[in-house]
Amino acid sequence: MADPSKGSLNTATVREKWNLRQCIEGCARHGLGGIAPWRDKLAECGIDEASRMIRDNGLTVTGLCRAGLFPASDAAAFQANLDENRRAVDEAVAIDAECVVLVAGGLPVGSRDLPGARAQVRDGIAATLEYARGVGMKLAIEPLHPMYAADRACVNTLAHANDLCDELGEGLGVAVDVYHVWWDPNVATEIARAGKDRILAFHVCDWLVPTTDLLLDRGMMGDGVIDIPAIRAMVEATGFDGLYEVEIFSAENWWKRDPDEVLTTVVERLGSAV
Repeated sequence: MADPSKGSLNTATVREKWNLRQCIEGCARHGLGGIAPWRDKLAECGIDEASRMIRDNGLTVTGLCRAGLFPASDAAAFQANLDENRRAVDEAVAIDAECVVLVAGGLPVGSRDLPGARAQVRDGIAATLEYARGVGMKLAIEPLHPMYAADRACVNTLAHANDLCDELGEGLGVAVDVYHVWWDPNVATEIARAGKDRILAFHVCDWLVPTTDLLLDRGMMGDGVIDIPAIRAMVEATGFDGLYEVEIFSAENWWKRDPDEVLTTVVERLGSAV
């Protein structure tokens, strides 16, 4: 039998049918211990109301999704991205989130300069981290699968994320998402290198074979090829004892289902496949 309190709902999993109020109520109804709101859902609900509901229902906010997206085509746009990241940090503080999840961002429009984009990511994280330290909020770099290097995230391995953490220091960690790291032959080494203090979030879903969409066809845990328990064991061997955050983008399957059915399945699979 699964312990639903070990699970956290990333609101992307039911984003098409539930607003944040419904997500919070659904987590409480199904016994989930946490929630990870996306910023659009948070804005729609209102920060004060969301904070009150999350607190009243005893939920842990395992992360706020998302900040980052640093690379820009000019200095003014880069500064605008930094300003937006500071707003995300403030929102995370307001809802008592454990971290802000950073998705690095890809190439600026029209650019082929990948090293330049990665340099902007480094500088953007450094600037955001300085602000976040001042308000006591941690930042979690989420490396994304290399297929997203051009448009979503040019930090594509845990090794790269760990290197940034080594360079930039206190208050910066990583979010380990099995969808993005399962393929990496160095995943065990890099999870161990990250360690308890640096692993700020653990995200689960599955990789379907065949997959029909590289963004919107993630699987429910147990329906694909990822050895999720093996990666969970690696993460927990570091001393990580946080919640398992379920984040499923599934335009043609789970997003079309009754969200209560989705959460019932999530709870079942936390026991059988995580």
